[in-house]
Amino acid sequence: MEIYSGTINLLEKGLNYSSAKGKAISQNIANIDTPNYKTKNVNFKEVFSNEKSKGLEAYKTDSRHVDFMHSTTSKTFDISNLRYRQDRNGVDMDKEQADLAANQIYNSALIERLNGKFNSLQSVIKGGR
Repeated sequence: MEIYSGTINLLEKGLNYSSAKGKAISQNIANIDTPNYKTKNVNFKEVFSNEKSKGLEAYKTDSRHVDFMHSTTSKTFDISNLRYRQDRNGVDMDKEQADLAANQIYNSALIERLNGKFNSLQSVIKGGR
């Protein structure tokens, strides 16, 4: 049972990342006409660092292997030095739409995988029927 719970927890963390990324993209699109708006982004590396600090353990086969280091970084950050328009708004609509599409594909893949795990568990519970 631990295999499923571990995988499900990792899929949940992936969905949390996808949700944070979707919120940042939505905020950027909603503020396309806001003067001096700074584009927000979510970086997977920073989110992963946050998850490691919450207790993600490394599988070590040798005593010389190094543990994950703890870090405290925020999920969302501003890209303040990029300006695309005269009103100093930093939102590039083409990039935001591409990011939104990629995030939707990533989210759908995670949900499909999660559904597969739950279907496997349901099959086991029903005795293979």
